[in-house]
Amino acid sequence: MSRQVALLWGAVAGALVALSPLASRVATAAWPCVFKSLTGIACPTCGTTRAALALARLDVAGALTLYPLPAIAWIAFIGGGFGAATLALAGRTPPAIPRALPLPARFGLVALVLANWVYSIATGV
Repeated sequence: MSRQVALLWGAVAGALVALSPLASRVATAAWPCVFKSLTGIACPTCGTTRAALALARLDVAGALTLYPLPAIAWIAFIGGGFGAATLALAGRTPPAIPRALPLPARFGLVALVLANWVYSIATGV
């Protein structure tokens, strides 16, 4: 990963954290899930906005309970951005992001998304 990408990632993570107090105001402009409105079944991303809003309120437990996979992804994105930017500012090269995942990792990722989707349907997200 280049130094510029690491700094950009850190800047975006910092902006998300800095703007988190405004999240509840911005969320009122979000429209309801079209898939859920048409089918009555939660889509694979239903609850992601609510999980992000819970994280913006620093309610990590609530975000993980509501929709675990996106909450973990948001936490990893923010932490990774700060970590990559810190390494870049210290003059160290952040680790490269792999271009392609090995096949077992791809299947594992699909299984995680499907399991999270089943969880969201079962909990009524």
